[in-house]
Amino acid sequence: MYKIIEANFLKSSSKIEECPPPEKGEVAFIGRSNVGKSSLINMLTGRKSLAKISGKPGKTRLINHFEIDGSWYLVDLPGYGWAKVSKTEQSKWEGMVHTYLETRKNLRMIFVLIDSRHEPQKSDLQMVNWLGENHIPVGLVFTKTDKSGNNLTFNNVKKFKKELGKFWEEFPPIFLTSSVTDKGKEELLKYIVDTCL
Repeated sequence: MYKIIEANFLKSSSKIEECPPPEKGEVAFIGRSNVGKSSLINMLTGRKSLAKISGKPGKTRLINHFEIDGSWYLVDLPGYGWAKVSKTEQSKWEGMVHTYLETRKNLRMIFVLIDSRHEPQKSDLQMVNWLGENHIPVGLVFTKTDKSGNNLTFNNVKKFKKELGKFWEEFPPIFLTSSVTDKGKEELLKYIVDTCL
């Protein structure tokens, strides 16, 4: 079982030119505002406050790099969706994120985080389909399964796959997680280390 020994916040960047040199493989997390990105990062790294958690959606406005075990980067990207910011600001974030996703040479995979409590959301489907269209390797991480329960999680994942099936011949890898119970931690970390890096 792979366990992260060392995890350090490296830097925040407002544009790709400011990101650390692309000398180490990296995986990135993205999702709608308040989907639980920071909580998942803290759960995976075994740190309580490595990534700052906020009750206010849209807290992450920069590309945040964390160095893991001195050998790879974990990246926290700004959320999309219903963050209460101006359309100009949202447009700026989207441009920054798209540039990062399209041009970051050492990006191995982008994981889209999806709230397991909800039926398929348009913004999540658009993001996953956009990544697919641009041939960017993607994985799906359903969060907050401790709050949704097995039946609701299963039904919502099934509905999401049904929507994806309209465009995808083969589904991206899917992980069910809970930052409260550590569900999915081992599987997700193993996949990242074995497949992405």
